[in-house]
Amino acid sequence: MTSQRTKIRILAGAAVLGSVSALVTPASAAAGSHSERAQGGAVVSVEQVADLTAEEVSGELRGKIDSSQVRYGVTAYRVTYRTTDSAGAPTTASQLVALPKNKAHHLSTVSWLHGTTVYRKDVASENPKSSDRLAALLFASTGRAVSAPDYVGLGSGEGFHPYGDPRATVAASVDGLRAARTVAHRNGRELKQKVQVSGFSQGGPATMLVGRALQQEGADRYFRLGALAPVSGPYNLSAFEAAAADDKIAKSGIYLAYFVTAWNKMYGLYASPGDAFRSPYDRKVEGLFDGHHTAGQIVSELPAASKDLFTEDFLNKIRKPDGVLKDKLRPMDNTCDWRPNVPVEIFHGRGDKDVDFSHAAYCADQLTRNGAARRLTDVGDYDHNGSVRQALPRIVRFFDESAKTD
Repeated sequence: MTSQRTKIRILAGAAVLGSVSALVTPASAAAGSHSERAQGGAVVSVEQVADLTAEEVSGELRGKIDSSQVRYGVTAYRVTYRTTDSAGAPTTASQLVALPKNKAHHLSTVSWLHGTTVYRKDVASENPKSSDRLAALLFASTGRAVSAPDYVGLGSGEGFHPYGDPRATVAASVDGLRAARTVAHRNGRELKQKVQVSGFSQGGPATMLVGRALQQEGADRYFRLGALAPVSGPYNLSAFEAAAADDKIAKSGIYLAYFVTAWNKMYGLYASPGDAFRSPYDRKVEGLFDGHHTAGQIVSELPAASKDLFTEDFLNKIRKPDGVLKDKLRPMDNTCDWRPNVPVEIFHGRGDKDVDFSHAAYCADQLTRNGAARRLTDVGDYDHNGSVRQALPRIVRFFDESAKTD
């Protein structure tokens, strides 16, 4: 049986239950007045959170991510900006914007989309030791500007995190790019139009969603899609949730509880917690996923297995969804069902026990059926978090290669 320490370590940076849909209005076209839409990406505040030499960046990465590609120091900022939530209403979100300390005026741009995070402070803009802060530092140290959104409801943003909601995902990401461009301007820099998009686990399907929004849906007047590099994502969400209900994935109960409580807020999956959760967990599960509890606190309070946490009737609804759940899940299984006109490389690890390798193959097959060129790369026999650490240096090389074809 997996130890609690191991469960906490894996869960803290892991990311599952990604979210995406082709049938979503881009963030820039979310509901609201023209003035509300126009302010998407407007900068509310900027605070410098890091100013590192190249040697210091290498030191931060050492022992975690290969630092051989580091070339420049990095200055990073916590940026709060205006965006929209899952209902299309105006709100604020935060992100990390990282800029290389070089003399280049025009910078290539990376949008880095993080994985599942239950504690709002465990994001790139807030936690210097988070894997997402390290990813941003790596990309920026190679001479790129980085926009690493915390998503709606995490970091210093307002409200709750609508976990897995496609509209809010696009909003935070595209508006984050706009805000990053403003920050770059204030530093005398310009971001190039083409955006290289990458993300891990939950951020894997989000990568495909944001890519489609930029290429096909006119999400922004300036930015264009440059390349896609998703890592270890659950691209068939219906199958992932069914596997979680059957306890066929690691930490199934925790992942499923996060998903269910968030989707209940958005879509109303149950009338009362007792309809979904067994006693005594029905009295505390919603409070644990309020964004103010750490992964460790949640793991210590809830069973890891879905069969011990959920009622059997509710698990059957996850296994064979109908009604609103079926309607909302269906498009989430099609995040790769389009034809990117840019290079695509899908990364995964065959040792991943959180998101099975079959999800990467599923995404690749959908792209192939649409006539898209793509590569599917197995980074080795690594677990979920290990897969992204192995993938990141490869993504840098892939982005370098892709830029040569522009």
